[in-house]
Amino acid sequence: MTCTHRKIEHLRRQIPGFACVPGCHDCCGPVTASSEEMARLPHRSASQHDEALAQWNCVHLGPNGCEAYDERPLICRLFGTTESLPCPRGRGPETPTTAQVEKQVHQLIASTRQVLV
Repeated sequence: MTCTHRKIEHLRRQIPGFACVPGCHDCCGPVTASSEEMARLPHRSASQHDEALAQWNCVHLGPNGCEAYDERPLICRLFGTTESLPCPRGRGPETPTTAQVEKQVHQLIASTRQVLV
């Protein structure tokens, strides 16, 4: 297990989950993820990526929401859990992600090679 993989796992455990509005994808869009995070996601073809980007969507967004929800990247996990990335529908966890964890996620993103999901 790489150092980056351990950091990702550690951060994933510290970001609280919450119940989204079923079928909502207001916070979904193209995001970046590290190679380690990409390896967890289902493979999509270049044409699938191109089609999703043309609609300014994430390639893992399906008719019923995120099709890779359990393995979604850290940036997706932060949406709705912090003041800087609020849920557009006012949802969120009872206890938000701490500012320290949010900062660590952004530092990890800035320090790793990111690719467009």
